[in-house]
Amino acid sequence: MSERLLRLIRPEEAELSRVDPLDDRTIEIARSILTDIESRGEPAVREHAERLGDLEPGAPLVLGRDELNMALGACDAEARAHLEAAAESIRVFAEGQRASLKDFRMPIPGLPGGDMGHELAPVEVAGCYAPGGRYPLPSSVLMTAVTARAAGVPTVVVASPKPQPATLAAAAISDADALIAVGGAQAIGAMVHGTSATPRADAVVGPGNRFVTAAKQLVGGRVAIDMLAGPSEVLIIADDSADAGTLAADLLAQAEHDDDAAAILVTTSRDLADAVEAELAAQLETLPTATVARRALQNSFCVLCDAIDQAIDVSDRLAPEHLEIQTRDAEETAAACNHYGAVFIGEGAAEAIGDYGVGPNHTLPTGGTARSFAGLSVMTFLRMRTYIRGGGEVSTPERTGLIRRTAALARIEGLEAHARSAERRLSR
Repeated sequence: MSERLLRLIRPEEAELSRVDPLDDRTIEIARSILTDIESRGEPAVREHAERLGDLEPGAPLVLGRDELNMALGACDAEARAHLEAAAESIRVFAEGQRASLKDFRMPIPGLPGGDMGHELAPVEVAGCYAPGGRYPLPSSVLMTAVTARAAGVPTVVVASPKPQPATLAAAAISDADALIAVGGAQAIGAMVHGTSATPRADAVVGPGNRFVTAAKQLVGGRVAIDMLAGPSEVLIIADDSADAGTLAADLLAQAEHDDDAAAILVTTSRDLADAVEAELAAQLETLPTATVARRALQNSFCVLCDAIDQAIDVSDRLAPEHLEIQTRDAEETAAACNHYGAVFIGEGAAEAIGDYGVGPNHTLPTGGTARSFAGLSVMTFLRMRTYIRGGGEVSTPERTGLIRRTAALARIEGLEAHARSAERRLSR
């Protein structure tokens, strides 16, 4: 009997199948590139880009707004219409998110006339990475750059290696200011340190290969990052009501991303698992990306569970990037799940549809990090700044008590200057 395309495992084995997207050698390679760029600046960016095949010798490192607009003008009309429609959906959702986030203000107890609160302010410069290796991904340009603009970011810079015309057109549609035509750790270094044509970024976002992820991890203490995105993944919870052909199609849509992608089926039905296995074999026969998908299926698996509750537990432990629910009671099952980047509820809500601009962002946490991180959104580009304003013009017992408490706490910590600073307000 031939080996299954989607190996069967027990629920307790699921977490053991996780692969760490970063190894020490990847991190050290990324570190050496970043250190060189920090030391030598733009010449180092160009040198590494040319050495790694991102950039032809002498080719422009940065494409400005004029070049992006020229690419948009030359774009196939139908492709342009699809990109613009996707951008509009992303923009409408992101602007709705931004409108739901409010500044906050309240009076300061004990300080008449004083108030405190927070205000939300965008970063000044956003760096948005879009992969460009095996497949150009203009959709990732839209997801990152359009969202940054909706958050109110004044300057948006895109980076992508060997940018294809659709990628350049997407950058123009997103209203990006420029595109740095390099990838990998050198792109992250170029955005963090700036180039002669682009300013230093305050936030760096977007999915990429392991060198991009390693570089983002290394610069994360210097600039804001969205997340450490490893290989893409989908987990589908399905019972015997699900359609095997649809499940196989959704698993293969994930598997064709790259060799390291993972497609996971968690089901209560052995018959369904076998039917999906047969569908995978049949659909691979006519899939142009079958070579990549077959390799990705080696990272993938099917978990057989005794009940939906057990399937939900497996999903929560894995905390997948994309979670699809194809069960009889899809709403109820989804409501019971706690950890995922994005959930797609019911057979009609395919991950592939979410990837191409329904609205919610497709840049999502991977590798179990959805337990701690959310997907990219306007909030990624916003800072919550707090303030305390005035107060204390009128002396009251509450104000005096607040000052004396402040001084007492300062002295408990041995900070006498703090105490004296507070007590100066007693006589004013």
